[in-house]
Amino acid sequence: MTLSDTAGREPGASAATPATATPAKTSPAPRRAGRGPAAWLAKKLSNGLIQAFLLLIGLIWLTPAAGLFMSSLRSEEDNSTSGWWKAFTSPSSLSFDNYQELLKQSDMVQAFWNTVAISVPATVLVVVIAALAGYAFAWLDFPGRDWVFLVVVAMLVVPVQIGLLPVSKLFGSLGLFGSIPGVVLFHVAYGLPFAIFLLRNYFAEIPREMLEAARMDGGTEWRIFTRLVLPLGRPAIASLTIFQFLWVWNDMLVALIFADNESQPLTVALQTQTRQFGSNIGVLAPGAFLSLVVPLVVFFAFQKHFVQGVMAGSVK
Repeated sequence: MTLSDTAGREPGASAATPATATPAKTSPAPRRAGRGPAAWLAKKLSNGLIQAFLLLIGLIWLTPAAGLFMSSLRSEEDNSTSGWWKAFTSPSSLSFDNYQELLKQSDMVQAFWNTVAISVPATVLVVVIAALAGYAFAWLDFPGRDWVFLVVVAMLVVPVQIGLLPVSKLFGSLGLFGSIPGVVLFHVAYGLPFAIFLLRNYFAEIPREMLEAARMDGGTEWRIFTRLVLPLGRPAIASLTIFQFLWVWNDMLVALIFADNESQPLTVALQTQTRQFGSNIGVLAPGAFLSLVVPLVVFFAFQKHFVQGVMAGSVK
C-alpha cells in the first residue's frame, strides 16, 4: 500500500481488509453427540441432592427384604414377641439355625431345584424363539407375515386364566400334566407373544442400510442374525430375560395347577407350609428369603443391560 492510497482517509479509519483475509462465514456448530433425553437424564442424576433422594428410595425399597432376612435369622420365639428391627439391639440372638432346619427338609430343597428347573428352560426357550421370530417378522419376507404377526399381537390380550382348563386337559391326554415339562411349556407358550412383539419392534429399528451392506458382503441370514442383530439387540434381549425369569420364578398360579407334589416350585411349597403349619415362621422366613434373593441377584447382575434396554427407545 502506497502513501497515496491512504490520502484523504479519515483519521481512525482502518484499511480495507483484502478479500483473501476475510474470514468465511461459519456454519452453525453441529449438534454435539450425547445431547438428548438420555444425556439430559444423566446430567440431572449427577446432582448430589437427587442422588441422595434416589438412595433413600432404594433403601426404602430394600427394607422389606432386609426385614425378611433379619426375621429368617431370628428364632420363632423372638419373631412372635418382637419386631425384626429388635435384632439390631441384640445381634447375638441371630443365627443360621433356621436355614439349617430348612435344608433338612427334603421337600423344600427339592422345591428350590424344581424352581430352577422350571425358570431356566422357560426363560432360555422364550428368549431364543422370540429372537428368531422377531428377526423373521422384522426383516424377512414370507407369505402371510403381517397376518401371522397380527395373530401374535392378538394373543397378548388373552388372559392366562382362560387357558388353564383346556391346556390342562390337553396336557393330561399327552401325559404332561403334573410334570416340570408341562409347566415349562405353558410358560413358554404364554411368554412368547409379548417376547416376539418386543424383540420384533426393537429389531425393526436397526438401519436397513446396515443389513443390506452385510448381505452385499456375502453374509447369510444366519450370520447376519448372530453377528449383527443379536449384538445390537443385546439391551432388549437382556430386558426380556429379566422380565421372563422374574415372572416364571415368582409364579404360583400356573405351578399350582400344572405341578404335582414332586414337581412343585418353591412358591407352591411355601404356600403348602403356610396351610399346614400356620405361622411357622422358622421355615417360612428363610424359604421366602431364598425365593426373594435369587431374583434380586439376577436383576442386579443384568442391571446395566436392563437400563440400556429401557433407555434405548429415547436415543434412536
